Amino acid sequence: MIEFGHLSHVGLRREHNEDTYYGDADLGLWLVADGMGGHEFGEVASALARETIVSEVRGGRSLAEAIRLADQEILRQSQRRAEALPMGTTIAAVLVRDNRFEVGWVGDSRAYLWNGELRQVSQDHSYVQELIEQGAITPEQARTHPHRNVVTQALGVTDPSSLKIETISGEFKPGMQLLLCSDGLTEEVDDAQIARLLSRDDLTAQECVEQLIMAALDGGGSDNVTVVLIRQR
Repeated sequence: MIEFGHLSHVGLRREHNEDTYYGDADLGLWLVADGMGGHEFGEVASALARETIVSEVRGGRSLAEAIRLADQEILRQSQRRAEALPMGTTIAAVLVRDNRFEVGWVGDSRAYLWNGELRQVSQDHSYVQELIEQGAITPEQARTHPHRNVVTQALGVTDPSSLKIETISGEFKPGMQLLLCSDGLTEEVDDAQIARLLSRDDLTAQECVEQLIMAALDGGGSDNVTVVLIRQR
């Protein structure tokens, strides 16, 4: 049995919410998309990603193929616009089937797995992540790095021949939780605080999501923040 919660907030410093999300236990699909492009184009890109991925997964496509087709649709719509301004979005999506999960992502929206402890299962496609992998900075330094919001991969922006759609799969046993979020959460709330909230048995999935959003706002609310939490009962 799946229980899930979801919420998105514009944050305290932005006029528009360019994030979007989706959740459907019958389809077994959940996602978070963080749009970019300004002038409301980010909202268009994230919505296109959501609608395309939902439609393609419903039609039987694999998660990775659905994400690739979403990239193509964003590029197609972007080229039709007279302004010709690029628009893009990150994506973190999870497909749950028969007690197995598959996570797919592009960009720095994240997927975490809770199984008594918190583990980030996605890996950010970002400039600071590359610096961490090179040993140039520590994960702690990355949290305050001036270029921490620079993504190296995004749907609708990265050259399709270089687009890196990553997936990871595993068992989704009773008691486990999967968390999808935009960087508006992880910018303000560290993993230890996320873990403390996910460990609380007295909160429903929706209440836990609301607490995470509140923590991000309490931390400064510098960006749109979106959280989706899926629990296997």
